[in-house]
Amino acid sequence: MAIPIALQLYSVRQDCAADLLGTIAKVAKMGYAGVEFAGFFDHSAADVRKCLDDNGLVCPSTHTGLAALTDETLEATAEYHLAIGATWVIVPWLPNEMHDTVDACLKSSEMLTGLVEKLGKFGLKTGFHAHGQDMVPINGGECGYDIIAANTPKEFAMQYDTANGMGGGADPVEPILKWPGRGPSIHLKEWSGEHGAKVIGEGLVPWQKVFEACETVAGTQWYVVEHESYEGMTPIEAVEKCLRNLRAMGK
Repeated sequence: MAIPIALQLYSVRQDCAADLLGTIAKVAKMGYAGVEFAGFFDHSAADVRKCLDDNGLVCPSTHTGLAALTDETLEATAEYHLAIGATWVIVPWLPNEMHDTVDACLKSSEMLTGLVEKLGKFGLKTGFHAHGQDMVPINGGECGYDIIAANTPKEFAMQYDTANGMGGGADPVEPILKWPGRGPSIHLKEWSGEHGAKVIGEGLVPWQKVFEACETVAGTQWYVVEHESYEGMTPIEAVEKCLRNLRAMGK
């Protein structure tokens, strides 16, 4: 069965800030099956859910910062996610001091493991999104990404990002293979020696090897396109081209 493709809406964040619901409709018309939110721009969960339903989209996941996952904010965050039909609440990044040493990574792993239990009470799942820094060995040892993966439960998603990984010096595929079953969603982002400088399919990422790793080892349920540099195109044009190129690769 083909893995559906979602768009991380951070890719078109200025469009979303101006007109979130209209932008979602444009994304649906391109042929994306879902969207991953990076903020809701003061829209109610009911309005967001109606927009998704009206446009035949689903929201498999969001990028949600730690401020929305404190003891004081978590219940409201969970209720919003349930209302829009999301399953995964992905922590998009950690402040430097929370993962710049082995001890910091271990403490963060403990905190993230706690979120697995807390969000699990609402029927939600959680995970962590990789950035370049997470792939750099700490004092010549393991990288933060691997420390967090090793010290969180198997149901905790390790959302690899192909460009972020390569930008941090990682092999584009090995981090996916290293943690079987831990990649229910993977960020597809092109790398060409510069972060996000090319649309998917026009850079250095060995896409067929990435797809094979996702589809045989990682347990990937969603591909999530993210794009951050536009080379004369509008963001909307760029993400449409990313999807078109993925379709040409058989996805």
